[in-house]
Amino acid sequence: MPVRAPRIIPQDVPRGAAGRRLGLTEAEFKSALPGLLARGFPGADPTTGLYDLEAVDAWRRARHPHLFTLTGATTAVDARTGIVRHRLGASKGHG
Repeated sequence: MPVRAPRIIPQDVPRGAAGRRLGLTEAEFKSALPGLLARGFPGADPTTGLYDLEAVDAWRRARHPHLFTLTGATTAVDARTGIVRHRLGASKGHG
């Protein structure tokens, strides 16, 4: 039985697919592209002419940072510090 190669889902895509990511036809995307680029939209790769879908998605999310930015701590917190230690110490005194 032949071994099947895993399906690869490309992350760099042609203009039409980048446009579809924005809900546009290829013609609509081509027309909107100068304005999008002026607003920081990620351009096509200079060698391949393909658009990075992850960069497109990051650009889309950056338009609404209040919806996609984590609030509070964004790094791991040492549980031996801060309020956790205070609460652990307080519970030892009451038990």
